[in-house]
Amino acid sequence: MTEQVTTGTRWRLAGDWFDVCKCAIPCPCTFAQDPTYGDCEGVMVWHIREGSFGDVRLDGLNVLMLGSFVGNPWAGTHTDPYAAVFLDERADERQRGALGAIFGGEAGGWPAQFGAMFHPEMRGMDVAPVHVDIDDDLGAWRAEIPGRVTAAAEALTGPTTPDGARVQVRNAPGAEVGPGQVATWGRATADRADAFGFSWERSGKSSKHFTFDWSGPD
Repeated sequence: MTEQVTTGTRWRLAGDWFDVCKCAIPCPCTFAQDPTYGDCEGVMVWHIREGSFGDVRLDGLNVLMLGSFVGNPWAGTHTDPYAAVFLDERADERQRGALGAIFGGEAGGWPAQFGAMFHPEMRGMDVAPVHVDIDDDLGAWRAEIPGRVTAAAEALTGPTTPDGARVQVRNAPGAEVGPGQVATWGRATADRADAFGFSWERSGKSSKHFTFDWSGPD
């Protein structure tokens, strides 16, 4: 259980976000288009580099979400949205309460806007070891909840991509982290889930990395 916190508290989170999903590369959802196969399911991961909720520090903590839907959330035509959330087991009760308020939308800011748009039916929430690794040069990124979720990707490259360069998009029409960030595209090397009724295993599909910088309650 998470500790109840007071909404209206000033907060800020900045860090890294990435996903892996069932769409072909690049995931059309990030361009505010219908998903490749008409529906989508995947893993979303947040690594908080710097964060605070009032006087509660959130630096270094991780959050992971499993989600699925049919149609296009950005157009408001999607159906069957489901989600489940894992909070970092390293968070104490006050930190869990703060994360719950922010990611649940009660604390305002971008998560509230995104939640109001996606409006998922929650299948569950758990506290778990959420391990996250992100290369400094964005060559690869990975998250794991042992025995339940694995999400890993390598930076997308190809015959005309310069060595060490990243394939990126600015001003994405459907950026899951909100406006103003840069998407770095990847290819999933592992995408597995077995939790809260979500079950899949695949590789070779779309992945992307964004930084994020949110604040609230405005």
